Amino acid sequence: MRTARRYLAREIYRSSFVVVVALLGLFTFFTLVDELDTVGEKFPLSALFYLQMLAMPTRLYDLLPIGLLIGAILALAGLAQRNELVILRVSGVSGMGLLKMLWTISIPIICGALLLSEVLTPIAEVKSGEANLLLRGRVEGGMLATGYWFKEPTTNGGTRVINIGKLLASGNVANLRMYEFSDATNFSAMSQADTGRFVDGKLVMQNVTENRITASAKNALADAKVTNSPLMVVEKLKERTVDTTLTPERLVARILMPERMSLLALRDYIDYLNKNQLQADRQVVAVWRKIAYPFTLIVMLTIAAPISFMQTRRGGVGAKVFIGILLGTGFFMINQLALNVGLLYKWPPVITALFPNICAMLIALGCTWLMENRNALASRNTGTWPWSKSPI
Repeated sequence: MRTARRYLAREIYRSSFVVVVALLGLFTFFTLVDELDTVGEKFPLSALFYLQMLAMPTRLYDLLPIGLLIGAILALAGLAQRNELVILRVSGVSGMGLLKMLWTISIPIICGALLLSEVLTPIAEVKSGEANLLLRGRVEGGMLATGYWFKEPTTNGGTRVINIGKLLASGNVANLRMYEFSDATNFSAMSQADTGRFVDGKLVMQNVTENRITASAKNALADAKVTNSPLMVVEKLKERTVDTTLTPERLVARILMPERMSLLALRDYIDYLNKNQLQADRQVVAVWRKIAYPFTLIVMLTIAAPISFMQTRRGGVGAKVFIGILLGTGFFMINQLALNVGLLYKWPPVITALFPNICAMLIALGCTWLMENRNALASRNTGTWPWSKSPI
């Protein structure tokens, strides 16, 4: 069985590699063509190629499951067409035995996918964001029309809301606005700064204009009386330093899609959101989806097994690949639909992340069992049902 497993692994690895490279090149080419209209004096063609190179790990992360499915179907369909699967079956390898071999073969692929998910993709996404800031002066991820918004508690028991208008490639920020509340409802101060930088848990703002409401302003406004003292004091500061829970890493986490972050970065960002009473459902679901990603690769190989058992004559390989593409695309759409529906209806993150995989796995196992036992089921049903013909 070891020889058969090695042979099967070599065929699947080779086919999957060719399919993934082809898909990667195809999607990269389409993206290049789509982005050609942005090329100009400030954004040369070499910069576009550089950004597309940085996007390769993320694109590979997205295409690996469907590439593995199509590659496994190609390899198994080729073995079936050359009657090598029949030889395996005759030698005593059952349908479940073949599935166990496929699951064993997937272990190196899962290890590579984990390296891609936890190391290469987060690094490439951060570099891509920095390159976009440097070359294009913008980055779209997590940004509203008014910039990036963060909320955190202050040391005196109040609340601070920070609005960052622009992120700089150096890790610093620009166009800062900071709104301070002495408690849940009382607004106390608003500060504007041209630039800011994060140093040892502190935010250092430069060229600050601070508008602070005086203590007597609330009573004066409530009594609707004119007072001699000013209601607001405007002060210009060259520099102001405040304690903050924000870090450059958490700023990057705000930019990236949760699925593109590593598990450690996601855990840190979820802790930050929970401590500041912000919604973290999307990030929690992303954690479970990253945990389920290796299981998704196993599901893809499991789906390929019953398709390879299908008995087709001429054009059988093409038909099987077409069915595999349909199943892979359908699985991707259902997986994304489950994410959106789960977030909308507040489903538990475990169900949102694992439900499509579990359903696909059960269906694939059921189809494999039916393919394995179809002859026995057909002979067992002969003459059993009332409408079946009695043997002559």
